[in-house]
Amino acid sequence: MTYSLTARCAATGAFGTIVTSSSIATAARCAWAGPMGAVATQNLSDPALGPQGLVLLRQGLGAQAVVDLLTRSTRGLQHRQVAVVDRMGGIAHFSGDQAMAVAAVAQGRDCISMGNLLANDTVPAAMVAAFEASAGEALAERLMRALEAGLEAGGEFDDEHGAGLLVADRFDWPVVDLRVDWHEEPVAELRRLWERYRPQQAAYIARALDADSAPGF
Repeated sequence: MTYSLTARCAATGAFGTIVTSSSIATAARCAWAGPMGAVATQNLSDPALGPQGLVLLRQGLGAQAVVDLLTRSTRGLQHRQVAVVDRMGGIAHFSGDQAMAVAAVAQGRDCISMGNLLANDTVPAAMVAAFEASAGEALAERLMRALEAGLEAGGEFDDEHGAGLLVADRFDWPVVDLRVDWHEEPVAELRRLWERYRPQQAAYIARALDADSAPGF
């Protein structure tokens, strides 16, 4: 009942994850990103895998090594889906054989999409195609377009209610962290939030780095 895309921006080194689900508080359990990589954990998700994965990425491990360790540290492995993107553009994933059908995974240039309880198995591939086609845009915008493409391709079997967009750059804090925790059209609402936040993003980063010379409110 979830579909996501996790990615790296080769131009800036930023990482991000975008996700939607029929469940409430989806991004709080599924989306994780830091300055060294990003992790998505879903399908009866174990939220502990997110912060554990970020710690392993910070220690310099590559995506496959991180997935190997994460899959050894969770119970009910057959129900889990995990994806990792590392600082070198490495990508790895695990999708348990009891992930809710229809489950699918698609990998592309600097990105990976996973889904479960999908309307059809083409949803992740549509997300990857949209992400790749939007090269040159900001990472958050590319993630938004991927999610919208997944919805257009059929989305999940049930109605989506929650969504989240998370982007990390070179800082220990996210530069974009937007969430829709219960809405009849969460993907459209997330788009509205992103369009509101997008022109303000640079100013908020500047205020964090140099409050004396940053733009005023």
